[in-house]
Amino acid sequence: MKKFLLLCLVAFSLVLAIASCNPNSSKGGGEIVVASKNFTEQNILGELLAQQIESATGIKVARRLDLGGTFVCHQAMLAGQVDAYVEYTGTAFTTILKQQPISDPKAVYQQVKSGYDKQFQLEVTPALGFENTFAMIIRGEDARKHNLRTLSQAAQYAPQWQAGFGYEFINREDGFPGLAKTYDFKFNKPPRVMDLGLIYRAIVDRQVDVVAGNSTDAQIARLDLAILQDDKGYFPPYEATPIVRQATLKKYPQLRQAIAQLGGKISAEEMRGLNYQVEGEFRSIKEVVREFLVAKGLQSQRSVISYQMINEK
Repeated sequence: MKKFLLLCLVAFSLVLAIASCNPNSSKGGGEIVVASKNFTEQNILGELLAQQIESATGIKVARRLDLGGTFVCHQAMLAGQVDAYVEYTGTAFTTILKQQPISDPKAVYQQVKSGYDKQFQLEVTPALGFENTFAMIIRGEDARKHNLRTLSQAAQYAPQWQAGFGYEFINREDGFPGLAKTYDFKFNKPPRVMDLGLIYRAIVDRQVDVVAGNSTDAQIARLDLAILQDDKGYFPPYEATPIVRQATLKKYPQLRQAIAQLGGKISAEEMRGLNYQVEGEFRSIKEVVREFLVAKGLQSQRSVISYQMINEK
């Protein structure tokens, strides 16, 4: 309970910090504000949403990428400091709406859509086309050595392992507490609380033996890591879905169609590829997103050339 209250206090403090700034006066300021959570995939999706809005409507967008975790982004939306960001349906369902995890993607989406409408005056738009579920990950060599494919098979090794989890995963309704009960995971040592950006380096360096990552993370294959199958279906679906303030849609009704054009456009494989281009090849997020939108027919090649010329000056 103390950890939850601390998280809420941190989220509230960050929202106050955001509120103290005029988003339209900052670098890249615009008429609406698009945010993202604080990891690579979210930064990519935030930029994707921003570029699509600018290209399809001509509305200027201010970016608040890498803003923070789920609570920070949600509170910023409720405070009117952010107009849109991409959320995952399972996260919205369990963490924000406080519902018990269920495995039906359509039911989760509809309940999130209804709950966000009634409770928060936020609109849940069409899903982008892929899920990014929690993934319990071990070293590939350990998976091969013990012939481990599922979480049920791995439970017997939990007492020998040191776990490393992000703060949210340790405390979330759909995170570690429920997972431990479902699979009878009993670690001899408490999981290490780690920044999400450090978990893969920690497992490769053998500081930890099992981590909670994301199924679309590019590092999994690159670092010879293995995802343990959720054979009991514990984790809910996590469809990536743009969330927009209804007040913003009322002011700019053209946003609805522009954002809807992204619906179903990104597969899990494509998302892993985008993540890899940024994390593995160290390419610019703006450039990667722009090329993706051109490939999907949502931007013209001319806009890419213009963007490159501007950046060369």
